[in-house]
Amino acid sequence: MNQLMKYVEEQLLSKPSFPNFKTGDNVTVHYQIKEGDKVRTQQFRGDVIQIKGGPSNPKRNFTVRKISNGVGVERVFPICSPFIEKIEINKYGKVRRARLFYLRTAEGKNARIKERRIIRNS
Repeated sequence: MNQLMKYVEEQLLSKPSFPNFKTGDNVTVHYQIKEGDKVRTQQFRGDVIQIKGGPSNPKRNFTVRKISNGVGVERVFPICSPFIEKIEINKYGKVRRARLFYLRTAEGKNARIKERRIIRNS
């Protein structure tokens, strides 16, 4: 029964081709929203505070947090959602933890994430 469930999940869940991002990165998620018969794209920009599920798990989720009008807003996105159009990486964060829940209570300079330098070989 378990093998049958895995087979059905593999067939139904599509493998999206998003860039590799980690916890601490600042990303913009372009997400489709249906309002009645209209469809529009909304952008949600913030820091990735956690990624749930392993790299081979098709049902992975990631949580993005931003501050909007002084209020913290978090949104959970399934990585295999058909409503995600694209994910852009704005900054690469340098963090030493997999879950950044301490950002929920941090204010000011403590809420910043240091930027990681990317070395590209030409």
